[in-house]
This record gives sequence, C-alpha cells and structure tokens, in this order.
Amino acid sequence: MSIGTQIEILKNELPSTVKLVAVSKFNPVEAIQQAYEAGQRIFGESRPQELQQKVALLPDDIKWHFIGHLQTNKLKMVLPYVELVHSVDSERLLMEIDKFAVKNGLKVRCLLELFVAQEESKQGFSEEELMALLDSLQQNPLQGVEICGLMGMASFVEDENQIRGEFQTLKRVYDKVREKYISTLPQFNELSMGMSGDYRIAIECGSTMVRIGTTIFGARNYSK
Repeated sequence: MSIGTQIEILKNELPSTVKLVAVSKFNPVEAIQQAYEAGQRIFGESRPQELQQKVALLPDDIKWHFIGHLQTNKLKMVLPYVELVHSVDSERLLMEIDKFAVKNGLKVRCLLELFVAQEESKQGFSEEELMALLDSLQQNPLQGVEICGLMGMASFVEDENQIRGEFQTLKRVYDKVREKYISTLPQFNELSMGMSGDYRIAIECGSTMVRIGTTIFGARNYSK
C-alpha cells in the first residue's frame, strides 16, 4: 500500500481531536515528500543532523516535531527549526532550552516526558519530579519556553491491559496538571502518546497526538 494511501486511511480513522505526527526519522526525503503530497504536514524527527538536512530539502510549510532524546549540545541544530519538542525528559534540559531560546529570541514549545513504562531504557520525569518542577516554575517562570503538555511511551509489550494502564496513568497526570496549573499554563493542552502498535489504545485513553511511523512508511532501515 502506498504512503499516500496509508496517510488517507489514518486521517479517516483518527478523531478530529487527534493530530497525526508522521514519524519520518530514518526515512528518505522522497518518502516524506509522498506523505506531504497526500496532505500530511506534521513530521517527527529524532536526530538533529538528519532534521537539519531534511528541513533544507523539503517544503517550508512542514511543521517539524523533535521526538527523540535531545542533548544540550545539539540545541542549535534543532530548536530554530521545530514547532514542538516532545521529549523534554529532565529539568536540566528544560533550563538549557529556555536559556537558548531567550538568547536567540525564540519561544520554544515543549512537552514534558513522563516515565510510565516498565522498561529502564525509557526516560522521563516521575510524577513527583514533574509536580515539583511545575511548582518551582510558579515562582520562577520560564521566559523562552511554553510547556504545552505531556508525552510518554508505554512499555513495548503484547499485554494491552498493561499498555492501557500506562496510558491511563499519563492521562491522569495530565488532567491533574491541567486542574492545578491551567491559570498559569493556559497552553497546556497536548497529550502525545501512542505509536504504530498502540495508537488506538492511546486514543481511547485521551491522546491528542499520535506518533506513527511504521504504519505509514513501512519498517525502517536503522543502519542508515
């Protein structure tokens, strides 16, 4: 099935409240162009150098999202080009993004990554760390960053009940943050969860943004 057909099928399936992030990392410019021609405008990348190369070669109305682990020494390769950073997984990274944004006259939209999976390889804040950070930001607001919501990944398992439980945890914390801080975080309205294997469960649990790659582009060549 063609990339364009897959995009069309997904757009017909997804509720109007859910944005589709086409995960284009490791995929060639030609494949992204096919998705673009099918009407897709939001693409997710996870490697700074690859992002820079694609930005230069593809239409300038694409909305690039950074979805990988972001190192502080790579901010200049990412922040000027992206509409949203999904994967802010530490207070240190958030502060470095804010510092870079202020210095360069940017306003960077970010999601805070919450750790909900059972896998140690995953990253992110615990619920306690997240709430402590948001409490501290009430006293010392960021100047260059807008915190727009949460992101998380479920465990890579077959057990749908476990996946559902982890997504429900994400939604519970998201609702808790909105209830407590909505007056100071009015733009906090995105919950990025769900990938090719579990996006239907994520939508059922309240996702506003799904990150789908394999379903659109096929299996990726990670050796590139």
